Formats: sequence, structure tokens, C-alpha cells
Amino acid sequence: MKVMVNILAFAMLFFASCTKEEPDMPTPASVKTMQLSIGNKIFTATLEDNSSAESFYALLPTTLEMNELNGNEKYNYLETTLPVNSIRPGTINAGDIMLYGDNCIVVFYETFKSSYSYSPIGHINDIQQLKEALGTGNITIKFSKQ
Repeated sequence: MKVMVNILAFAMLFFASCTKEEPDMPTPASVKTMQLSIGNKIFTATLEDNSSAESFYALLPTTLEMNELNGNEKYNYLETTLPVNSIRPGTINAGDIMLYGDNCIVVFYETFKSSYSYSPIGHINDIQQLKEALGTGNITIKFSKQ
């Protein structure tokens, strides 16, 4: 009986030490979002958890004149620089909001392959009507905290 209790106790300790702790998942309160107003359309974007996104968020609200480029993106060179957390995503997705270099905000409205490096800022949650709202030329986008 004593041997069984010792075996059971050892087994419980062994399995307890082998279980992995789950990584901290962001809670709804810790996830930051921002709003993009494009014409009469409003889009919500979830921000990345990095210093580039935090620094851009600190600039809000801001209204930017966004220039058209390549039929897939709108961009604006900021008057200030932001921290860089660049990656090569390989694929840019419609709705991605990225920092190119240290001062160029880019909103993508098409999905495509790319070898360029960007710092992720966020992603527009619902991209339906995004391409339509952005149109084919230059446009004004108001970015605001939510």
C-alpha cells in the first residue's frame, strides 16, 4: 500500500511538472484598436504589439493625405520618425497597415507577394469595401484612437 501511494505521488509530481504553461494571451483590454475614416466609411484596425504601432498610436488622432502607389497601396511620409521593427512578411495582405522605413505609413488594399521589409502597425479587421473606399487616386484618411 505504501509503495502504491509513493508511485501515485511520484506520478502526480511528474505529470504536473511536464505540463506546459500556456503563453499569456492578450486580453480584450490589452488589445488596442484604432479607427480609420475614409470618406463616409469607418474601418476598425487592430494594432500590433510593438514599438512602431505604439508610437503611431501616440500620434493619433491624425489626418493624412495618402498617395496612390502601384494599384495596391496608399502611403504618406510622416513628419516624424517612428521606431522600426521591420520584417519581411513575404505576403502583404489587403488591410495591412505597415511602416516602410522609419516614417512612411502604408495602407494596403490588395494582397500580393513582396520582398520588401516593413514594420507591422496593424490590420484592418473587416476589409469589405476597403478597396472601394480608397478608390484609385490620392485620398485623405483620418486615423483616430478607439
